[in-house]
Amino acid sequence: MTEADIEAVSAVRVHGWQTAYRGLMPQAYLDAMSVAEDAERRRSWFGRRSPEVSDLVAERDGAVVGWVCVGPARDPDIAPGAEELPAPRPTAGELLALYVAPALIGTGVGRALMAAGTARARAHGFHTLYLWVVRGNTRAERFYERAGFTPDGAEEAHDVGGSSVPELRYRRSLAPTAG
Repeated sequence: MTEADIEAVSAVRVHGWQTAYRGLMPQAYLDAMSVAEDAERRRSWFGRRSPEVSDLVAERDGAVVGWVCVGPARDPDIAPGAEELPAPRPTAGELLALYVAPALIGTGVGRALMAAGTARARAHGFHTLYLWVVRGNTRAERFYERAGFTPDGAEEAHDVGGSSVPELRYRRSLAPTAG
């Protein structure tokens, strides 16, 4: 992903949220999401992100149709806290985002992004990859389970538009398989 991709990535993300989270988050919140505002936040963050964070895009006919982001795990129960720094390189990574243009879900774009993101996580030295899924997003749960992720029992809820939205944490080993 380059800075020139930010607007397109934000469009994929916002439309992805509006499609995937319909009925799982307040509709007024989803309707109020703005590609321009998301792109502004993403531009601010893009230049300051850690070198261990990788943003990758999928393109079709020159247009961005998907985005994956991986980086060090953020959860304190699996990642070293600031008080432990300087710590060795983190061994736990997190799939921070994976979105595909809604019209292309089920066409292999998500699987290609998952493979690229997993390869990048391994290249960063991560041995385990975590992610969070909104409870009830059965399409995402099935996708991640087919990719080898399993729930690890952690749950967290976030306030979204005045409603509590629960998320489940999944994990997957990135250890090389024998064979």
